[in-house]
Amino acid sequence: MLLQLQVWAFLLLQEGAAVGWDPRALWAQMGTLARAVVIILFIMSAWSLGVMIDRLIAYAGARKQSRQFAPAVAGALREGKLDEAIKIADRFKKSHLAKVVVAGLQEFRAHQLSSEIPGEEVEASKRALERAEAIVHAELKRGVSNLATIGATAPFVGLFGTVVGIINAFKGISTEKSTGLGAVAGGISEALVATAIGLFVAIPAFWMFNYFTTRIEGFDVEMGNSSSELIDYFLKRSQRAGK
Repeated sequence: MLLQLQVWAFLLLQEGAAVGWDPRALWAQMGTLARAVVIILFIMSAWSLGVMIDRLIAYAGARKQSRQFAPAVAGALREGKLDEAIKIADRFKKSHLAKVVVAGLQEFRAHQLSSEIPGEEVEASKRALERAEAIVHAELKRGVSNLATIGATAPFVGLFGTVVGIINAFKGISTEKSTGLGAVAGGISEALVATAIGLFVAIPAFWMFNYFTTRIEGFDVEMGNSSSELIDYFLKRSQRAGK
């Protein structure tokens, strides 16, 4: 079918057919169903674009603030200032590392300040870090799955528009009682436009989904490393306190 569409499109261009190549004229001659397909594709495109912009801003902020947070909190922990480390973490609201580290620090400090809290402080802090990692991972991943959905479904929506265009082309043949290009030009134009828009929406969505997935995996590794280093710090601090 696609090969046949390409041949028809080439013949239309060769003959200089004016029907269907002006966007306003093409929209005017589209049927209700074809217009609905185009509108849906543009909504999907706007949705995916919004997700892309939102995630790019969020990831850039997380990366920038984490680079500032890591050396600042490391200095406070080397000096044994847990309260200062927590205050530093609270200042970096966009940092994925700060969100994880502050959860572990608060849990560890709570066990040190109160003997009424049951459980071993290091294990409790480890669980707090794991919970924080899961929450931050979900925040980082927010909206990214929508890109995969749009990338997977947009070509099929475009294909539906292609089918609608082919049906209109055959209706043109039936109405005009002719098999010439003039009878099918409008329908073929609709079909090609729907296919092109579907691919235009799907390809960037797939690219950005893969890119964001890679970025999230990198953030997960950073959070895991920070949690591991913090647990080591808690163990050393507990051992010194027990001596």
